[in-house]
Amino acid sequence: MVALHPKLVPLLERMRELIEPMRERIGHQRLLWLKTLPSVYTGDGFAVVHASPGDLWRAPMANASDEEVQKTYVGLDIPTVVNGHIHVSYVRRLPGMTVANAGSVSQSYDGDRRAAFAVIDGGNVTIRRVEYDVEREAKDLLWSGLPHAQWLSQILLAGRYCPPD
Repeated sequence: MVALHPKLVPLLERMRELIEPMRERIGHQRLLWLKTLPSVYTGDGFAVVHASPGDLWRAPMANASDEEVQKTYVGLDIPTVVNGHIHVSYVRRLPGMTVANAGSVSQSYDGDRRAAFAVIDGGNVTIRRVEYDVEREAKDLLWSGLPHAQWLSQILLAGRYCPPD
């Protein structure tokens, strides 16, 4: 078993409490469909992964060294890689590859509350942002009945991660 940093324990406990209510909201059929998706999707000159190849929960942070980012994705042997997981948008051009984090449609952690997504056009990757009613979404979240809705709403409104109380 891996030892956890003490600051991660409250976060992981809260996240664990969200699993079952989120599974119920997603529904059985959509969960079955999600299980059919590949962990690495490849297209013409690009790959999309949730976090990193072979690990859905580990991705280099936005401030990781170029060496760490390249080491993580070079095994895909593809010029453009888009990932998510950390909710911080960026595009990093490295020798022989471009790595981008698409960010998040909600729960952004980079200080920009707008929805973020990546657009791949040939070898060029850009991050696009779209306005939406964040205040209304935060209010709806408070009325959702989800555990820790106040905390999730706080993150949504801040546009960045806020540690749990």
